[in-house]
Amino acid sequence: MSLIGNIIWFILGGFVMGLSWWIVGVVAFCTIIGIPWGRSCFVIGSFSFFPFGKQTINRKELTGKFDTGTSPLGTIGNIIWIIVAGIWLAIGHVVSAIACAITIIGIPFAVQHIKLAAVSLAPVGQTVVSNEVAEATRRAAADKELAKIRS
Repeated sequence: MSLIGNIIWFILGGFVMGLSWWIVGVVAFCTIIGIPWGRSCFVIGSFSFFPFGKQTINRKELTGKFDTGTSPLGTIGNIIWIIVAGIWLAIGHVVSAIACAITIIGIPFAVQHIKLAAVSLAPVGQTVVSNEVAEATRRAAADKELAKIRS
């Protein structure tokens, strides 16, 4: 099912939004100082091309370790990102979501655009994994929390 959804998504707008992410990524790389944001743009841009069957997840949640993107520096990076480019990508995804939501068939695509709009406001520290990996990660965290509560 996700293959069909991804094909329809790509044809009906995913290409445009994914390309938008990649263009912002190229501009970020050209500034040298924007390389960390550019890396995030390419990761999320690839996700934006074919989002069905995948999710974004915080790298700290996935690995259990802090890195530069999940530290306070990542938070500062995300604040700078929102001001410079994130708001524009989020607006693009929201407009696309509204266009998709007009038809009943487009509602799942609108939901994906809203998820991508949220990610476009804070992409630093995020990574893309399959739905199964995201679910297993969240289940393991829930099991760990439950064990802590029980003891």
